[in-house]
Amino acid sequence: MTPVELSRTVLRAVRRAVDDGELDVAVPGQTSVTPPGPGGCGDYATNVALQLARPAGQPPLRVAEILRERLVRTDGISAVVVTGPGFLNISLWGTETALVREILQSGHRYGHADRPTDRLVQLHAPHEVRAVVVMDAVARILRSQGTLVRTSCADRPEPEWADILGVDIDAYGIPDASASLDAPAPSDVNARPVPATPDAPAPLDVNLRPVPAATPADPTPLGRDAARWALLHPALHDRPRITADHLVQRESNPLFRVRYAHARTRALARNAADLGFHAEPGDADPRGTQAAVPETGVQETVVPEAVVQETLVHDTPDTTALRHALADHPRVLQAAAAHHAPDRLARHLVTVADAVLPFLAVVLPRGAEKPSAAHRARLALAEAAGAVLAGGLSLLGIDAPEHL
Repeated sequence: MTPVELSRTVLRAVRRAVDDGELDVAVPGQTSVTPPGPGGCGDYATNVALQLARPAGQPPLRVAEILRERLVRTDGISAVVVTGPGFLNISLWGTETALVREILQSGHRYGHADRPTDRLVQLHAPHEVRAVVVMDAVARILRSQGTLVRTSCADRPEPEWADILGVDIDAYGIPDASASLDAPAPSDVNARPVPATPDAPAPLDVNLRPVPAATPADPTPLGRDAARWALLHPALHDRPRITADHLVQRESNPLFRVRYAHARTRALARNAADLGFHAEPGDADPRGTQAAVPETGVQETVVPEAVVQETLVHDTPDTTALRHALADHPRVLQAAAAHHAPDRLARHLVTVADAVLPFLAVVLPRGAEKPSAAHRARLALAEAAGAVLAGGLSLLGIDAPEHL
């Protein structure tokens, strides 16, 4: 069940409560479901009970309980818990397993569009290194969302922008906005034509002008990966710092954390193969299955007997933040494409890395433990995180190393 589908399910619960005479309100046209906040639980949360309490003339907790009783009887929902002043926290059946399976099947293309769109975008940047690198990353992200993109720079790009920074530009010079995409280029413009069809829509012209690095800062001595990160991680309205800090291998360096997290996931896959087991999506947290008692809404934990001994050996970190970050990846790509903001993707990768790193320590069996279904599920979740990190870095034009 997607967030959109869950939102509709919540509204149907409101409609049923109105039809049953338990709520006297106008059914809202839409409601939002988001990851649970502090003190919340489950996969998603909604504040719809708080929104309806005043017009319903009832306390928020009473409205929440009325809706909870209907939501827990819905297919696909495993538990609904009321927290705080009246937040509904909803757990879905098989959410983690389905998410991990989807990511592993899609690989680096998780979050990409299934098919091309009819959108055409002409990106243009001034002759400045950050603008050109940002344009290159924006083009990669737009193409991942099915958009046909053409890039151009105001003047001939410096050779090191391509040789060192990996920038790929279709044309340089001032593009003729009136020319078709497959028209011959004028003599002062070096261009590779982009095919067009007679009914193709006019391209959307986008001029990218991020705040440049302070002169005379030259990012090329940092090398491709660190230089691109230094230029792409800050928001476009912030001035980037071109320093050797982007090269240091310590936790204070976000690029290092992202690449280290990816390399760790790959190392775990190799180590698991040596131990004779592989990734298999499933329940990565064998400590228990959350459930809600319909009469009281009290959250309980049912611990399967087969995993009690393993649970006593060591606890599994909460994977909620990691699962939410992985599930949010397609939305982040769409937002980065819509706002021409690769910094959104860069910051999201840091979020994924910071969520997965504490989890990696418990993926493999410890001591005399034998590989179990829980270990296979944890490995699958780790590999899914690695796929998201690798795919995101690729869209930023940065290498995701197997070893670091």
